Amino acid sequence: MPEHLFWLADDPFDRLKPLSPNKGRGVPRVDDRKVISGIIHVIRYGLRWRDAPACYGPRKTLYNRFRALEQGSGLRPHLPSPGCRKHRHRDAHDR
Repeated sequence: MPEHLFWLADDPFDRLKPLSPNKGRGVPRVDDRKVISGIIHVIRYGLRWRDAPACYGPRKTLYNRFRALEQGSGLRPHLPSPGCRKHRHRDAHDR
């Protein structure tokens, strides 16, 4: 794997895992560590969701899990701040 990818270490992941939404549906769940690492990677590098590396799982999963975390579980304050860049929600350029 390329060296510039972000992977969440064991200790921070163990602290964040209880905050993750855990609603099981019919489709097998993508690994939480991969998804949270992907979310942090997107925020840290200022990427659009569709530009997230595929190794983090489906891009739609990253975005949907981010929205769920942002709305309900309290994980958002633990994620890195995008700095002065405002979080990019889907717009005409993302279609």
